[in-house]
Amino acid sequence: MVLKFATNVSTAQTDYGTVLLDERAGEYWELNPTATLVVNILMAGGDEADAAAALAGEFDIDLAQATDDVEALVRQLRTSGLAG
Repeated sequence: MVLKFATNVSTAQTDYGTVLLDERAGEYWELNPTATLVVNILMAGGDEADAAAALAGEFDIDLAQATDDVEALVRQLRTSGLAG
């Protein structure tokens, strides 16, 4: 599944992750390095399993927890209207 930000969302990479601006609502969102890793994998064409595996490897958490975290992040991005 390719993740794609909505057209009204601007992004900026920082030393601490990624900042999102929802131009429609005028709200900023900050993705920490963990979320940034997941989003980058999904936007590059990887699926949630790929993102969970990378998360588990990079941050030394078990795969089940990583899978739950990836699913929660994607759900929150979609529910907020930031991504589709």
